[in-house]
Amino acid sequence: MVLYRIRVSTGASFHAGSKNQVQLWLVGQHGEAALGKRLWPTRGKGPGAGDEVRFPCYRWVEGDGVLSLPEGTGRTVGEDPQGLFQKHREKELEERRKLYRWGNWKDGLILSVAGTKLSDLPVDERFLEDKRVDFEVSLAKGLADLAIKDSLNVLTCWKDLDDFNRIFWCGQSKLAERVRDSWKEDALFGYQFLNGANPMVLRRSVRLPARLVFPPGMEELQAQLEKELKGGTLFEADFSLLDGIKANVILCSQQYLAAPLVMLKLQPDGKLLPMVIQLQLPSTGSPPPPLFLPTDPPMVWLLAKCWVRSSDFQLHELQSHLLRGHLMAEVIAVATMRCLPSIHPIFKLIIPHLRYTLEINVRARTGLVSDMGVFDQVVSTGGGGHVELLKRAGGFLTYSSFCPPDDLADRGLLGVQSSFYAQDALRLWEIIFRYVERILSLHYKTDVAVKDDPELQTWCREITEIGLQGGQDRGFPVSLQSQNQVCHFVTMCIFTCTGQHSSVHLGQLDWYAWVPNAPCTMRLPPPTTKDATLETVMATLPNFHQASLQMSITWQLGRRQPVMVAVGQHEEEYFSGPEPKAVLKKFREELAALDKEIENRNAKLDMPYEYLRPSLVENSVAI
Repeated sequence: MVLYRIRVSTGASFHAGSKNQVQLWLVGQHGEAALGKRLWPTRGKGPGAGDEVRFPCYRWVEGDGVLSLPEGTGRTVGEDPQGLFQKHREKELEERRKLYRWGNWKDGLILSVAGTKLSDLPVDERFLEDKRVDFEVSLAKGLADLAIKDSLNVLTCWKDLDDFNRIFWCGQSKLAERVRDSWKEDALFGYQFLNGANPMVLRRSVRLPARLVFPPGMEELQAQLEKELKGGTLFEADFSLLDGIKANVILCSQQYLAAPLVMLKLQPDGKLLPMVIQLQLPSTGSPPPPLFLPTDPPMVWLLAKCWVRSSDFQLHELQSHLLRGHLMAEVIAVATMRCLPSIHPIFKLIIPHLRYTLEINVRARTGLVSDMGVFDQVVSTGGGGHVELLKRAGGFLTYSSFCPPDDLADRGLLGVQSSFYAQDALRLWEIIFRYVERILSLHYKTDVAVKDDPELQTWCREITEIGLQGGQDRGFPVSLQSQNQVCHFVTMCIFTCTGQHSSVHLGQLDWYAWVPNAPCTMRLPPPTTKDATLETVMATLPNFHQASLQMSITWQLGRRQPVMVAVGQHEEEYFSGPEPKAVLKKFREELAALDKEIENRNAKLDMPYEYLRPSLVENSVAI
């Protein structure tokens, strides 16, 4: 007779645990053993040490039905030749496909989970109580701060840039204060393209852009640009995606958008300095748009830079952050829940990186970018322009752009010593790739094993063809044919949900709290002459209410989250066995080493770069 010692434990979050007893059956290859009595589950007690067999659940168990849990060893279909788990796999996916259905928030966008409100989500996708309370309390605090700032400024007249200090209080970071003090400097303006909130626009120039038309008298500028181009030190940030996007109307007041081009030069000391700004594309039959230069009158040059920063705000929040971070992670999450059973090793590998993504995205669609949401209230792309911009940006969702080794090479940023984003993204990608490779090598011994895994192939196809709405046209694979291909694809998924999202999320509080550095909207049209004054600048930048709301949302979403799991530090143990545990341990050691390297590097920098520091990178898109 075999004796089994069995322990049942629940999570430790609010509302977890149970006062009910649990009836268990152990089912093996040669039969089943029913326990003689029911067990009381212990709350918050993890499995003990020693030689154990674990049956991971990590989901809410409700009602009086029977829940089937396979032992925690990951198994592909090929690793179950006798089909012992086949019925379990099929039944689980059948139930999941009913729970996780594809939806379409707006026509022309990549797909999302079906449902328009939080209660439509499966219960396992909802915030746990600690996360929910923190999110809603911080939202209430942000709105309270907004009301106070509005009441203090409603009767005041803003005439000077320093007047923005009236709302620059409560919860600002040290870097935000540095931005406030130095935002007019060209060096800080250029630095943001390398290491700011949106490092995704900058690329090394391979030719002078066709849109850069030089008016008479600009021959010297053209010669300077061509000299930098020849030396490989000319860079550009092109916001053409905004051209023709309909600007918002806020409280009957027309707002405005531009589609700037910035040309910058990389100096030997690593500083990236702007050389020229063009705010609009040239149009046939009209004089070429003016080119703004650092030698222009200070307010003229400053206003041109404000237009660039406002345009960067739009592309950052909609393209880099919402689309490439949140909505892409949602495609991965829905496809994973529909196509991979919980016994599959890739499900076990990727599921910690999908936590809370569906809820935070539903909250974004019902609060930030909804009708009469934050974008409609205070952002110049609101009122429908934001949706049109998302549709346009969908055409640039290429597979290579989600993989830093390819993206950084394509944009000419490899080897740029002052691009800390590029350096850290590459290193984090490599660490994640090795982690994925080590786990998957336990299950895919040959390329044939990859090709012959029907669940893997269905998952890949679901992401590319369905979730991404024809992503194969943008380089995404519809099948995975080798060990290296599957490692690359899974690494892309995990990096997107961790490092890439953090790199465009964590900088918001630092760079957007001082509103003139990243105006959410502009209230006058882009200048076509060089006669701007301080009054022009103040009349163009957001008013005090718009600025206050920008700061409140920036604080709520950009602050360091108290309920946060750093990349690789999840407590859930989806895998059983010593080999996966050893791989996870090695992954955490490499993350800790990178974290220490970044800490040591930052100690020598005038302005530390921390957005890809593993201890600050969240394990999933959860905020």
